[in-house]
Amino acid sequence: MSAFSALHQVLDEPLRLHADRVAVRDPGVGQVSYRELAELSGRLRDRLIALGVRPGDRVGIYLRKSIDAVAAMFGILKAGAAYVPVDPSAPPERNAYILHDCAARAVVVERDLAKGLLENHANHAAEAPPLLLLDGTRAGASLAAALERADAEAPAQRSESVIPPADSLAYILYTSGSTGRPKGVMLSHRNAVSFVDWCSSVFEPGSEDRFSSHAPFHFDLSILDVYVSLQHGATLVLIGSEIGKDPVRLASLIADERITVWYSAPSILGLLARYGALATRDYSALRAVLFAGEVFPVKHLRALHELWPRPAYYNLYGPTETNVCTFQRIPPVIPEQRTQPYPIGAVCSHLRAMVVDEQGREVARGSEGELCISGDGVMTGYWNLPEQSGRAFLAGAAGLRWYRTGDVVTEAADGTYTYLGRRDRMVKRRGYRVELGEIEACLYRHADVAEAAAIALADEEAGVRIRVFLACRDGKRPSLIELKRFCSEHLPLYMVPDLFSFATALPKTSTDKIDYQRLKELA
Repeated sequence: MSAFSALHQVLDEPLRLHADRVAVRDPGVGQVSYRELAELSGRLRDRLIALGVRPGDRVGIYLRKSIDAVAAMFGILKAGAAYVPVDPSAPPERNAYILHDCAARAVVVERDLAKGLLENHANHAAEAPPLLLLDGTRAGASLAAALERADAEAPAQRSESVIPPADSLAYILYTSGSTGRPKGVMLSHRNAVSFVDWCSSVFEPGSEDRFSSHAPFHFDLSILDVYVSLQHGATLVLIGSEIGKDPVRLASLIADERITVWYSAPSILGLLARYGALATRDYSALRAVLFAGEVFPVKHLRALHELWPRPAYYNLYGPTETNVCTFQRIPPVIPEQRTQPYPIGAVCSHLRAMVVDEQGREVARGSEGELCISGDGVMTGYWNLPEQSGRAFLAGAAGLRWYRTGDVVTEAADGTYTYLGRRDRMVKRRGYRVELGEIEACLYRHADVAEAAAIALADEEAGVRIRVFLACRDGKRPSLIELKRFCSEHLPLYMVPDLFSFATALPKTSTDKIDYQRLKELA
């Protein structure tokens, strides 16, 4: 059981034991110690409280990945509020919607991103929340300068950090929504702390570790990176989005920074194995390789394992609503004859799992069914979506709440689960959740589109490719460049379709609904 109940308390012990150790490092930019991180986040806490932020409020983070952003997360938590990170590379319209939807009480934002936010926020509300404007991000210096400017106008009184009840909201992560709008997954301090504690028991981190921070902060993989590393006095090494997608530069960074614990989506590891020239560098520091978010094809996993034979490999599985809920350690030898991906493994010790049929009844072991998860790590619900929250859970015996993952699995005799597919129209792409309905809703906003249908196609290299079928009004057929540009203006880049096909009309079922099965056959 954890010695702390609030997520920001992970800093307390390392601050006491080794305040001058490097807490967060941004290669080529700078680094901060535990003392500096605590002081900077404390100053932001004071400023937020001066702005009127109170326990339970939501505060937006609209920053590129940086030490400034890490300090913002802790400052918001210390104020007793919940942080809401948005994707700085996503369309401003989407981010403005998210920050309006969660009723953000304030936003920490880079100055060059603020204009788009304010212009689009005006579509939702007459008045925007107070903004703390940063001139870029510079290893905490930008946040410090913004706080100094604010203090020069009106000094903020020093406050004590708030230790909220364990079930208070800690952060909201917005994911793709089937209604065409992103939805906010609400995670409490109890949810997050139970997960951090589980990670600590399994991966045994120490103060000499150097954790990668590959995932963006609006993605649930970042919770392990940030809080598990900092709880144990380790160093968190930030990896920007550009280097994170370049296998050659990324391979060099992992070696040069002496990363000991790596965590990312499998697609990134596959790129490293194929194009990173891993055999030419020293990776002897690497002791654990964790991957999650999508299926890792065995041939790519085997190739990586041959190049990096020393570390322990873990397949982690779980939706944003539970973070990791099952895990599987990969055997030290991957047989040549194996072609099937490894199972998603056994349920984590702080959670319980159950497999049910379409009526919500538990099925016999070995039978296919939907995986449901219960326990301290399961979200409290979706922000401002009570009906959707209700449908997400299955009532159980002894008052347990079972989250319905939508994933179809089988349970083996040894208690491990094998992933078979999805019940709904959600897919994982580059580790991100993508609701195909949100892509369709975007395209229906195009003036020339009469009908739109998106399907996902399996692809061994990319994992999933998204193909859209369109029927257009009056025979007007937009160019592929125009369609790509339109999608990129309204969707995050990871949701932009790969392929477009046109038809006079889309095939229908007997009930006059789009026939997705027929479209898959055509594809």
